[in-house]
Amino acid sequence: MSYSGGCSTCLETVFSVVLPPLGVFFRYGFCSSEFVVSSALTVLFYVPGIVYSVWVILKTPPEPPGIDGERPYYILA
Repeated sequence: MSYSGGCSTCLETVFSVVLPPLGVFFRYGFCSSEFVVSSALTVLFYVPGIVYSVWVILKTPPEPPGIDGERPYYILA
């Protein structure tokens, strides 16, 4: 099975430049502090919202999908 972590990171980064909360949403989901901060910065000041969103996406690599698509492999054992 191949893992396309680089492709998803690239797409999330592109979405973060166009609409910053969207890229963060794809990485962390709707109910995360990263999404709330990104949304607030984007509403108040667009450029800091972009900078924060790109930084949040690039600071942590995406988690590889598990067998069932939800949980990582180490939790399944």
